[in-house]
Amino acid sequence: MNTRKLALAIILLGLSTSSVLAADVAGYVRALHGDAYLTVDGQRSPAAADAPVSAGTRIETGSGASLGIVFKDNTVLSVGPGSALSLVDYAYAPSHGEFKLDATLEKGTLAYLAGAIAKQNPGGVMLKTPTGSVGVRGSHFAIKVDNQ
Repeated sequence: MNTRKLALAIILLGLSTSSVLAADVAGYVRALHGDAYLTVDGQRSPAAADAPVSAGTRIETGSGASLGIVFKDNTVLSVGPGSALSLVDYAYAPSHGEFKLDATLEKGTLAYLAGAIAKQNPGGVMLKTPTGSVGVRGSHFAIKVDNQ
């Protein structure tokens, strides 16, 4: 009887762990042209279509490359050539009232198309650059950060 309880506890622990891991995924790479890289927990690897993107991911595109990400709330970010973007924080849990997208564009270009976060919590989207920040109040914008 105790063996069954232990087995059930292990199965439930495994299910809850996979749910937590799935919840951490903010979005997925949906378009990729050229060389691009994702760095997660210090591990840099080539980007691939359908690769998951989570808070803490750094995205880099080579010259002539571009990468598109679609997030869980249907926000779309298009990262242009020679860019570096870090997803600082992301939360989309409508049942818990959590709506946040926080990113830093270190260099390059970025096009943004608003999803549910900007519509449900206009102050919940923040894009930082080396010289300032953009608070999103509309539905789309493009930004360019030159190397200094």
